[in-house]
Amino acid sequence: MRKHYDELDARYLDLLTDFGFHKIFGTESNKDLLIDFLNQIIREEGLITDIQILPPEQWRNFKTDRKAVFDIFCKTEKDDYFIVEMQRARQPYFKDRSLFYSFLPVVNQAPRGVWNYKLKRVYFVAILDFILFDEFENDRDQVLEHACIMRESTRTVYSRKLRFAFVELPKFRKREDELETCFDKWLYVLKNMPKLSGRPDTVQGKVFDKLFELAELKKLTRKDMGSYRKSILQYHDVRSAVDYARDEGREEGRDEEKNNVIQKFFQKNVPIEDIVFFTGYTEEQILRLKKADKG
Repeated sequence: MRKHYDELDARYLDLLTDFGFHKIFGTESNKDLLIDFLNQIIREEGLITDIQILPPEQWRNFKTDRKAVFDIFCKTEKDDYFIVEMQRARQPYFKDRSLFYSFLPVVNQAPRGVWNYKLKRVYFVAILDFILFDEFENDRDQVLEHACIMRESTRTVYSRKLRFAFVELPKFRKREDELETCFDKWLYVLKNMPKLSGRPDTVQGKVFDKLFELAELKKLTRKDMGSYRKSILQYHDVRSAVDYARDEGREEGRDEEKNNVIQKFFQKNVPIEDIVFFTGYTEEQILRLKKADKG
């Protein structure tokens, strides 16, 4: 039986689907859950007490009409900005994407006219269902990775106005009886929610009371259940195409591998913008391949 059928028969939402992620973290009514989760990640920077959910679409204020649509975009009571992204499938140039996304709220702070260039802080927080950092031995167990702009000579922070945090879920291997911190509990439910038949005894607290109540599939409306089903099927179709094409193309080089991925996307009628997202190809390159495939 394929994995997404199991998820549809589960008791709780898969929080790593687009629907599940936005339902739990992406609304004003549930912002207390997002606040608690973010505080586990940036605790040393000072606790967040309130946030405002902002429109996720950001435009680049230059000559082109390039835009970005964040999973969640919010502002704290201190006017710090947070971009929160959930990414289940590996994407080429993801580090570059994190930079581009972060620069948009930085640039868009500039008002018209005279300005003293004082910026509010921008945080990019990514929850990843794949491993991004594996260059060094200690990367194997480093679930949470922070990054910032550093001075090369002193290895000290150049500026704290732009910060990055990457949560690599595959590196989190703790069992239920090994959960110690609130951060452990968040990672455990993010990774395992659709597999749970009930709430673990070790995952307690007011915030998790609300989380487990919201995540029950039986409480979804028929409309929401349809959206959730579509979210699961879309993800697994795309992931299957990526995995199949990668396996097929390992001995044929990177360009051939990407071409195989794109052909699978064509077969599944995946939108052009999603193909751009997963492959790193430009829209022009993809349309050219699509035309060649038909010809």
